[in-house]
Amino acid sequence: MITRQIGQSGISVNAIGLGCMGLSEFYGPATETAEAIALLQGAVDAGVNHFDTAQLYGMGANERLLGEAFKDRRDRVVIATKFGPTRDRETGALTGVDGSEDNMRAAIEESLRFLQTDHVDIYYLHRMDQSRPIEETVGAMAKLVAEGKVRALGLSEASAETLKRANAVHPISALQSEYSLFSRDIEDGPLPAVREIGATLVAYSPLGRGFLTGRFTRENRPQNDYRSGAYQPRYGDEAYEANLALVEEVKTIAEALKASPAQVALAWVLGRGEHVVTIPGTTKRSNLDGNLGAAGLTITSAQIARLEGLAARVKGARYPETGMRNINV
Repeated sequence: MITRQIGQSGISVNAIGLGCMGLSEFYGPATETAEAIALLQGAVDAGVNHFDTAQLYGMGANERLLGEAFKDRRDRVVIATKFGPTRDRETGALTGVDGSEDNMRAAIEESLRFLQTDHVDIYYLHRMDQSRPIEETVGAMAKLVAEGKVRALGLSEASAETLKRANAVHPISALQSEYSLFSRDIEDGPLPAVREIGATLVAYSPLGRGFLTGRFTRENRPQNDYRSGAYQPRYGDEAYEANLALVEEVKTIAEALKASPAQVALAWVLGRGEHVVTIPGTTKRSNLDGNLGAAGLTITSAQIARLEGLAARVKGARYPETGMRNINV
């Protein structure tokens, strides 16, 4: 298992962690509780120690899962959670982003209760609250570090400028952003800023929200989850087949390496530098084990060169227009 540091926080994690969102929401029905807990505990036994959740995911349901799974093994895991986006408690509809200290205080206390712990290892602002200066929110978050409720601070989908301004208030240990063979827009600003301030990139959706696993085909498209609607333009009718063709190129390289497309995609992300870790999500132990196998995969320079051009050919944005307004701000 490859281990890497989270910024200058002193927190060491396995380079391939586990994004837990899909256990509770967005990728179809929630996983049955006992099955989800078995997956989480099995991940720990397999050597995973980095688990990522958020207040947003299932409106607390995801944090509750981690609390139940890890209550007797808290010292073996690094738990990251996030706050900021708000939802209607009855309908689940997103209602905005609140980076105020009052909301942060309410959120952290709820998260600690659900997670059954007295501290969070990495605490993120999940999206930027564009109604207030980042200095105000990070200044409030810094108080949680002083109080011992949080070990390290992070931002998610922040621009280079925002990241640097935040870091001037309190060290930012991690930037969490989408990063994969299909999504490389952060290379133009946020990723260099991560290196500049000595932080770590925590890459989410490193498998292109399932595309880069190679399991989808023209006939087998995602059904009954948020990829089957307007929320994921890359899965839309006009983009889907074009993006499938790109996956075929990844499959060709995977076959040459006797690996899976997912392993190739993850190995590419990890190869971007020691300041990068990743948190692929899954609900199945077999997928988890396969993902962990990427840590030992070596991609040749010629193969990397073939992979480099894929992102520029991807059809569709990461999110619809409304979602892109909160990206890299």
